[in-house]
Amino acid sequence: MNQSVQLLDVVALTADSPELGLSVGQVGTVVELLFEQVFEVESSDDNGVAYAMAASSQANLIVLHYAPSNVA
Repeated sequence: MNQSVQLLDVVALTADSPELGLSVGQVGTVVELLFEQVFEVESSDDNGVAYAMAASSQANLIVLHYAPSNVA
Protein backbone atom coordinates (compact mmCIF):
# COMPACT_ATOMS: atom_id res chain seq x y z
CA MET A 1 0.00 0.00 0.00
CA ASN A 2 2.84 2.43 0.76
CA GLN A 3 4.06 4.14 -2.36
CA SER A 4 7.62 5.34 -2.70
CA VAL A 5 8.24 8.41 -0.54
CA GLN A 6 9.97 11.32 -2.26
CA LEU A 7 11.61 14.56 -1.11
CA LEU A 8 8.98 17.25 -0.32
CA ASP A 9 6.07 14.77 -0.17
CA VAL A 10 3.39 15.58 2.37
CA VAL A 11 3.05 12.52 4.59
CA ALA A 12 1.20 11.26 7.64
CA LEU A 13 2.61 9.04 10.36
CA THR A 14 1.24 5.51 10.63
CA ALA A 15 2.87 4.88 14.02
CA ASP A 16 3.06 6.88 17.25
CA SER A 17 6.29 8.61 18.27
CA PRO A 18 5.52 9.40 21.93
CA GLU A 19 9.06 10.58 22.72
CA LEU A 20 8.40 13.50 20.34
CA GLY A 21 4.73 13.93 21.21
CA LEU A 22 3.65 12.77 17.74
CA SER A 23 0.80 10.38 17.06
CA VAL A 24 -0.66 8.41 14.18
CA GLY A 25 -2.03 10.78 11.55
CA GLN A 26 0.37 13.62 12.34
CA VAL A 27 1.16 15.42 9.07
CA GLY A 28 4.59 16.57 7.93
CA THR A 29 6.79 17.22 4.92
CA VAL A 30 9.73 15.07 3.87
CA VAL A 31 12.74 17.40 3.97
CA GLU A 32 15.70 15.00 3.70
CA LEU A 33 16.66 11.45 2.81
CA LEU A 34 18.81 10.22 5.71
CA PHE A 35 19.38 6.58 4.74
CA GLU A 36 17.75 4.14 2.37
CA GLN A 37 14.00 4.38 3.16
CA VAL A 38 14.60 6.64 6.19
CA PHE A 39 13.47 10.25 5.91
CA GLU A 40 13.61 13.43 7.98
CA VAL A 41 10.04 14.71 8.35
CA GLU A 42 9.24 18.23 9.51
CA SER A 43 5.86 18.93 11.09
CA SER A 44 4.64 22.53 11.16
CA ASP A 45 1.64 24.34 12.55
CA ASP A 46 -0.89 26.32 10.48
CA ASN A 47 1.47 29.33 10.54
CA GLY A 48 4.38 27.34 9.11
CA VAL A 49 6.28 27.19 12.39
CA ALA A 50 8.05 23.85 12.77
CA TYR A 51 7.26 22.02 16.00
CA ALA A 52 8.92 18.65 15.28
CA MET A 53 11.68 17.12 13.19
CA ALA A 54 11.77 13.34 13.23
CA ALA A 55 13.47 10.52 11.36
CA SER A 56 10.86 8.09 10.07
CA SER A 57 11.12 4.94 8.02
CA GLN A 58 9.09 4.64 4.85
CA ALA A 59 7.15 1.82 6.55
CA ASN A 60 5.80 4.40 9.07
CA LEU A 61 4.69 6.96 6.47
CA ILE A 62 1.84 7.30 4.02
CA VAL A 63 1.99 9.86 1.21
CA LEU A 64 -1.01 12.23 1.16
CA HIS A 65 -2.64 13.45 -2.05
CA TYR A 66 -4.67 16.62 -2.51
CA ALA A 67 -5.85 15.92 -6.04
CA PRO A 68 -6.82 12.77 -7.92
CA SER A 69 -4.03 11.01 -9.73
CA ASN A 70 -4.27 10.54 -13.48
CA VAL A 71 -5.49 6.99 -13.73
CA ALA A 72 -5.85 5.59 -17.22
